[in-house]
Parts: sequence; structure tokens; C-alpha cells
Amino acid sequence: MSNAYDVIIIGSGPGGYVTAIRAAQLGLKTAIVEREHLGGICLNWGCIPTKALLRSAEILDHANHAKSYGLTLNGTMTADVKDVVARSRGVSARLNGGVGFLMKKNKIDVIWGEAKLSKPGEVGVGKMLKPVVEPQNPVPKGVLGEGTYTAKHIIVATGARPRALPGIEPDGKLIWTYFEAMKPDFMPKSIVVMGSGAIGIEFASFYRSMGVDVTVVELMANIMPVEDVEISTFARKQLEKRGLKIITEAKVSKVEKGANSITAHVETKDGKVQTITADRLISAVGVQGNIENLGLETLGVKTDRGCIVIDGYGKTNVPGLYAIGDVAGPPMLAHKAEHEGVICIEKIAGLPNVHPMDKAKIPGCTYCNPQVASVGLTEAKAKAEGREIRVGRYNFNANGKAIALGEDQGLIKTIFDKKTGELIGAHMVGAEVTELIQGFVVAMNLETTEEELMHTIFPHPTLSEMMKESVLDAYGRVLNA
Repeated sequence: MSNAYDVIIIGSGPGGYVTAIRAAQLGLKTAIVEREHLGGICLNWGCIPTKALLRSAEILDHANHAKSYGLTLNGTMTADVKDVVARSRGVSARLNGGVGFLMKKNKIDVIWGEAKLSKPGEVGVGKMLKPVVEPQNPVPKGVLGEGTYTAKHIIVATGARPRALPGIEPDGKLIWTYFEAMKPDFMPKSIVVMGSGAIGIEFASFYRSMGVDVTVVELMANIMPVEDVEISTFARKQLEKRGLKIITEAKVSKVEKGANSITAHVETKDGKVQTITADRLISAVGVQGNIENLGLETLGVKTDRGCIVIDGYGKTNVPGLYAIGDVAGPPMLAHKAEHEGVICIEKIAGLPNVHPMDKAKIPGCTYCNPQVASVGLTEAKAKAEGREIRVGRYNFNANGKAIALGEDQGLIKTIFDKKTGELIGAHMVGAEVTELIQGFVVAMNLETTEEELMHTIFPHPTLSEMMKESVLDAYGRVLNA
């Protein structure tokens, strides 16, 4: 088999494998290099397995409030941590196998090993890494591996890994990253979560549902700092009602390790320090791109703050070399990586009308309880840009479906340009908002104004009706409030 390809993609996460499939669809001879397991972090240790854990937590939450639905459970509902983790790992394994099937179906060669860029148009592949975590499916024997491979176009899609703070480095035992937090061999009684971004809040929510005493420490003034302040404030109140302890404008300055516990020194902005002793600490202070040991320095590839610098089509400063996904910078989201990869490969293939990605239209979702979802400008950012705006709001407690579900705590907020009526932002907190946000994403991509949304018929009774009511509220026309 020839070692020459049209496209070689380094990394098989969501960005990498989707890009490979699109390349194959466009008639390009394609290979993908993977050093650990198909599907990358998202499928094996991120997006998918965490949602399986959170689903178990959601079922447990509902069971513990069965009486409010007129139901009585015979016996006590408890969580078996081994079974919860086993289900999560099983979900990942199923999808991992699915990626392998898609590679075979699309006639994409999978080269197993660690890639290094030796010179333009060439990839050297060494041995596979000893996985930090176990592969979901073993690598089949007799497949492509170590050697030198060439391609006209090489796309780096190596993803990211947890960021570590000096002096508070994860050790796999007392200080966890999401790897350890995702598959605990026991359920701790108490946890400190350092960081309240999507990863931190999702794990905080999961462990609280499992009955763990959870304290979240966040450096910024609000949890989930990228979200609209009104939404994050609402979410914080609901999380605190569930028993989470949240300390904002504070940092973990030091961690002392005991035999089977940690003591976190939490310093607030006024310089005061309190100590919190817990069984474990989860470090969720962000992620950093995997740019090391790729040979980028040898080729003179430009990087910035731990990520590869690209243009709107994934091109680096080195001809024939591209980057997509987390390694190419924020927002570090799977769906951004997928779309970025498709844009990159379609540009390479010479398709007409390929447009750079508009990052203002990338939705973000956090799957805590309550869920949070958003797209576009926050109210503060819109004002900072000097825009005149109209803001609409609608609460879940006025929606029939939300009340019937027993999920009447939530808020939908929409932001419009006052002069043009353009929808420039949408922000939600509450049940199933991660499934609702795509409606506003589609609307924004179609350059929808308030008029089109007002004339759209939303089905009744649904949670989606609140989306229209929020639009109506922005223009003083709300009907059911």
C-alpha cells in the first residue's frame, strides 16, 4: 500500500474524523493518524461519557423527588458508583467502535502511532503512546503503523489536555482532572472543584447529585464566566439551592495533601484565606492545546498562547499545513472543531463559496442541573460594542409544559439590535435548554429579525414556546406573562 496521500489528518477527535470523512467524500485519498484511541477526548473522556454520568445523576434527582410527581418508590434509591461509571464507559465504547466503522466505510486509512512533522509534506509515525487511559477498543493487528507518510495537505487536529496550575498539579489520586473525576473507584464524601467553567460545573453538579459535599472555587466574579451575567446568576442560585457551596472572586492558592484527603487554602480578593478540607480536589482550570512534540518548531509554525495560529480556513503560516479544533484555539468545543474541519477541507478541495467560520454564531452548552446554553453576544458585550439593544426575557414558571414537567425554574433571554431587529444573542438556563438553543442558532445564521420569529408558529405545549415569548417580550408584546 502506498504511503502517499492527498490529506493526512493528525488526531481522530471530532474535528479529525469528521474532516477525514468529508475529505473522502470529496474524492481525496485520506489517512488519519491516531496515537491512542479513535474519537479523541470528546468521545472517550469528554462530551459523551460526561453526559452519560449526568444522565444517571438526573434520573437519581428525579427519583429522589418522586413524591412531587405523585409517585412512591418502594425502598431507597441509591447510586452504585461502579455501575454508573460502567454505563458511561459502555456508551463511549459503543461510539468508539462507530468511528472505526465510519473510517472503514469511507475507505480512510487509520495509521496507529504518534505523529511528528519531519519536513513539509511529510509525517513520521512512531510507536503508539502507552495510553494515559485505557483504549475503549483494542487496536487491531496488522494495520498501518510506524513509518514515513507523505501528503499534499497535512491537518493538525491534536486537541487539548487539562491545564495544570504550578504547585497544584494533578496526581491522579488526591488531585483529579476530568480523567479521574469521570471514573472514580469510590464516591468521595466531599470535593473541592477548582474552576467553574463548563467542565467544573458539570462535575460539581454530578457529584452533588450523587450526595457529595461540593465546594466550587472561581476566580472571576461569576460562575461560568463566559455566560451572560443574568443567566449565570440565575444558575448559581439554583445550584446553591441544590446544596452546592460556591465561592467567587477567590483562588486556591495552596493545596496540602494528607494520607487520603486535601486541604485547600482559598484566598479571596481581599486577601483573606480560609481552609477547606475535602476527600478530593478536581482541577478544572481550563485546557491547553497539544502542540508539543509535533515538530512545529522545526517547520517554523507560528503559535500563540499554546495554540497554533491559523487564518479563517485553517491555514498556518507554513504552506500545506493546517490546524483545526482545540489545538487551533478557542472556543474549545467539539462542534466548533467539526465545522472548522469541514471548512478547511472544502477550501483545500477548491469548492466555491466556502466561508470562514463566524465564531459569534457558535453555541455553547453546559449540562449541569439546571442546564445552560447560549449563542451570540451577551448583554454586557453588546453594550460594550456600543449597540442599542432590545432585551426580552421569559421565565419557565409561566410555561405550561415546564410546570407539567416539574421544571419551572429557568429563564430565556434574547437580545436584538434595536435599529435593525437582528437577533444578536440568546441565553438560556433551565431544563433541556441545550436542545432548544439550536433554534436560535439557525435563526441567527439565516439573519433572522424579530419579525420572522414573531410570525413563526411554535407548537403547544412545549418548552420552545418560551423562545417566542422572549422575542415578544423584547418588543413589548409578550402574551403569556
